[in-house]
Amino acid sequence: MAASTKLTLNTRAQMPMLGLGTWKSQPEDVVDAVCVALENGYRHIDCAPVYGNEKAIGEALSLTIGKTVKREDFFICSKLATTKHAAKDVKPACQQTLQDLGLDYLDLYLIHWPYSFANFGDAAVPRYDDGSVMYADVHFMETWVEMEKLMDEGLCKAIGVSNFNSKQISEIIRKGRIKPSNLQVECHPFLPQQKLIQFCKHRGISMTAHTPLGSRDRKWHLPRERDMLSEEKIVKIAEKHGKTPAQVMIRFQIQRGVAAVPKSVTPERIIENSKVFDFELDAYDMDDLLSFPIIRQHVPYTRDEDDNIIPRDDHRPHYPFNELF
Repeated sequence: MAASTKLTLNTRAQMPMLGLGTWKSQPEDVVDAVCVALENGYRHIDCAPVYGNEKAIGEALSLTIGKTVKREDFFICSKLATTKHAAKDVKPACQQTLQDLGLDYLDLYLIHWPYSFANFGDAAVPRYDDGSVMYADVHFMETWVEMEKLMDEGLCKAIGVSNFNSKQISEIIRKGRIKPSNLQVECHPFLPQQKLIQFCKHRGISMTAHTPLGSRDRKWHLPRERDMLSEEKIVKIAEKHGKTPAQVMIRFQIQRGVAAVPKSVTPERIIENSKVFDFELDAYDMDDLLSFPIIRQHVPYTRDEDDNIIPRDDHRPHYPFNELF
């Protein structure tokens, strides 16, 4: 990928607009996936400890960093686990991620969610005996102050947030010492996040689209949900440009100035997803991609006693998606 395929953060660092997502990538698969990505020009890897694969990603990075590619040519993003929001837990959590990835610093470190879970053992989502989630009441500003200290100490080059809404970001800007460099949220043609993109641009905050292809393999997928990769309008746009629907949806983000981190462990798809810088969507294509009815976020859901799919955390004080954007 050429230099023109990068975003400039408000720290002046360069972030590649295409990255490899690793959510749901099993440790036994992610080593090869990261190696294939790096061999085919990817320099942005998106990680998180809750994905359970950072040690495996670190193994893959060790095969490349300092050998065929310098560390400064990589952009590695990770996220603070939702169980590690208390002030005393933030730095140790970052240090553990660095150890697992085999790095001295992160290029970008995000607070994964604005609400918090209890820090109870090694569970990513700690639960009581009755199965209910063990929440904590740590305000994200307490966490942000500690994130700023990580940047002061050089453990990360930039800090940001994931799955936050505009009001929460505004609070950080108003009360914090360091402005967020990046917001990572779900973003695709069914949830284009137009207002949030404009909000961030006006404040000098870059944006990254997670699940840019819709993530049909998530556990709480509903059978009645439409598959974006099979949508007639998207398929026609892909045929028009001689591309795949996935390439069209990634290009959709890039042309809006939004980075994208599609996940795959299939070598052919990883390579295919990278071929998005040799064509351009026209205004009619973009209008079509913005014409779908907006659907709810593909965030963690659970089932009630009648087996209905319902949001898991929407009752929490800092749950982000009760706001319009």
